[in-house]
Amino acid sequence: MKLGIFTPVFSGINFEEMLKIVKELNIKYLEMAAGGYPGNIHCDPEKLLSSERSLEKWEGLLDHYKIEIGAISAHGNPLHPNKRKSSHFRKHWRNAVLLAEKLGVRTVVGFSGCPGDSLKSKFPNWVTCSWPEDYQEILKWQWENEVIPYWKEEVGFAKKHGIKRIAIEMHPGFVVYNPETLFKLRHEVGDIIGVNFDPSHLFWQQVDILRALRSFVDCDCLYHFHAKDISFNQEKCSLNGVLETKPARDIKNRSWNFKTVGYGHKKSFWKKIIKELQIAKYQGMVSIEHEDRSFSALDGLKRAVDVLKEACE
Repeated sequence: MKLGIFTPVFSGINFEEMLKIVKELNIKYLEMAAGGYPGNIHCDPEKLLSSERSLEKWEGLLDHYKIEIGAISAHGNPLHPNKRKSSHFRKHWRNAVLLAEKLGVRTVVGFSGCPGDSLKSKFPNWVTCSWPEDYQEILKWQWENEVIPYWKEEVGFAKKHGIKRIAIEMHPGFVVYNPETLFKLRHEVGDIIGVNFDPSHLFWQQVDILRALRSFVDCDCLYHFHAKDISFNQEKCSLNGVLETKPARDIKNRSWNFKTVGYGHKKSFWKKIIKELQIAKYQGMVSIEHEDRSFSALDGLKRAVDVLKEACE
């Protein structure tokens, strides 16, 4: 496996400053954010694809610091019912695919997206319950009219441009948010679809992380891995449950919060996760994603790197 970092954590510094820090951390791989919600401050596909000079300079810096691109990401909502927004995200996704082709990167990472409940919708409608029956009708409409047609087209586009793996991150707010929905999308549109396995989005759903991980290994569709943890506020959980809508900054009042690897769940559990990846002979990235508000970016990264390197021993 390839230990690396997801680049949005460095959004406050320029490209070369980021590479210097990554080098100092003794990390050799990056998951490059190339659009969508995380932005593209260090990797703007449109700019890099339109200027050979810019691309050569960009690649030259990577070579100088001996850092490789393990995956390119464009996490957006390509199914957003607001056509202006969906067009924006779709453009970013396709540009990420084209840049990946140019660079010889075979894994592109993103979200499944979430439509509204009809062609007249203004906002996404993430269905989280089965009753009243209206929600079943919404799900049926979303998958048949939006999700499957869009991803069939994007699978064709990705294959045409040399992409081998589309790693979909299971994430709340989107139609693919757990193993079952990931497998559904894969079944409907093809085995180029696999998972970006981020335990942090599964812990609070009470998913057995190791069992879920094995299910993807068994089907040979573990395409990418985000290393991120969460911690629970048991007082809030016992009163309000885990469906959490309060902003991430409201740490004290949320039922759960994102944490640095090993600072939500014990380091011994992360060793079990890494052991599963080793047994599976996983060759993709273990990409550290930092969203822990109790540590600075650099401090959080250092801690995560230490935990994961120890787990790999």
